[in-house]
Amino acid sequence: MTKTDRSLAFPSWGAFENWTALIVHRRHANVDAITQQLQRIGVEAVECWPDVPENADMSPFNIVFFDVDMGYDGQFPWQPQQAPVPTVALIGSEAPGRIDWALRQGADAQLIKPIGSAGVYSALVIAMHNFHRRHALATEIGALRDSLDQREAVAQATAILMLAENMSPRQAYQKLRLAAMTERVSVEAMARRFLNEQQAGPDRERA
Repeated sequence: MTKTDRSLAFPSWGAFENWTALIVHRRHANVDAITQQLQRIGVEAVECWPDVPENADMSPFNIVFFDVDMGYDGQFPWQPQQAPVPTVALIGSEAPGRIDWALRQGADAQLIKPIGSAGVYSALVIAMHNFHRRHALATEIGALRDSLDQREAVAQATAILMLAENMSPRQAYQKLRLAAMTERVSVEAMARRFLNEQQAGPDRERA
């Protein structure tokens, strides 16, 4: 089991104590059912309808339940799939348009209405796991993209030096590396600086 797998291990029953849930749903028996289940596991519930104010402070909330049946674009102060906390979609209608809207929101878990006396705890666990796994994956992809960008910068800088000073690839890279050592920066940072200087040269000439 990896470190990431351990961090996403199934939480104990009391894992959600002192959490606060935001329920974006009109006054309804479904909300009462969710609230009762949340209270049993130590989670406080706060209701909100019809929308979450744009300047709302989301820091007190650990999870958001939202109604799919009457949900609409612009209901939340975040872009689709960019909620700051895990989200659970409350689905009653199976109309294709409603399902499509729910998918576009990127909910981490779902509950089918009408809500009974169980299901909320499982939804919390699934939402928490999916949320953290999704963000870990996004972080990893971002790091890989940064790494590729840095390698591309080194390759571009090396190619420019080869052409400008009639060097071999090895000589050009060695010059770049020595410059980085002198400036006490990474080769990637030196390459980026070199490319920026190369770009600034033509810009100054055009000015």
